Amino acid sequence: MPFYRIAVGTPGEASQPDALKAALAEFFSMVIFVFAGEGSGMAFNKLTDNGSATPSGLVAASLAHAFALFVAVSVGANISGGHGVCMSECGLVLETSAFSLSTNVTVWNALVFEIVMTFGLVYTVYATAVDPKKGNVGIIAPIAIGLIVGANILVGGAFDGASMNPAVSFGPAVVSWTWTHHWVYWAGPFIGAAIAALVYDNIFICDNAHEQLPTVDY
Repeated sequence: MPFYRIAVGTPGEASQPDALKAALAEFFSMVIFVFAGEGSGMAFNKLTDNGSATPSGLVAASLAHAFALFVAVSVGANISGGHGVCMSECGLVLETSAFSLSTNVTVWNALVFEIVMTFGLVYTVYATAVDPKKGNVGIIAPIAIGLIVGANILVGGAFDGASMNPAVSFGPAVVSWTWTHHWVYWAGPFIGAAIAALVYDNIFICDNAHEQLPTVDY
C-alpha cells in the first residue's frame, strides 16, 4: 500500500461499533501474544532459578513467540487485521531486564542486526498480507509472519535481544529504567521497516503495474 493512501481516520470513528469490535479483537490478540511470549521467559527463569541464558532458552523463546504470533494474527485477521499485535508488549513487559547488547557486540553490529531482521519481518508482511496480488498466499500470512519472527529471534536473540520493534524494547527500558544504547532499538527497526516498505511497494506492488504469473497444473 503506497504511503499516500494511508488513512488516519477521524475521532468520531472511535465510537463506531466496527471500530470497537476491531479494538477488542486487537486486545485479545495482544493478550494471547504477550501471555505466551513473556510467559515463556518467566517459565524459563522459574525452571532455572533465574539462571543465565542458555541455547534451550533461546529456542523456547523463539518457538513461543512464533506460535503465539501465528495464533494472534490469525484470530484477529478477519476482524481487525491483526496489525497491532507486534506493538503489544509496550508497557506490559513483566520482566525487568532491558534489551541489551551481548559481549563483543558493538552498537553498529546491533544496528545492522535490527535493520536486517526488521526488513525481513516487514517484507514478509507485505508479501503475504498486504500485496493485493497475494491470492492464496494470504492464507498462510499468519504462519509466515510468526515463523520469520521466530527465526529472527534465533538469529539475533543472543546478540541484541532481537527487538524488531521499538515498542518491544521500550517496555523493558521503562520498567528497568535502563537506556544504554536504546536508540539502536528505534533506529534499526525504523530503517529496516522503511527500506522493506519502499522496496516492496515501489518494485513489486507498484500500483498493480504487473500481473501475477498464472499457475500451471502438472
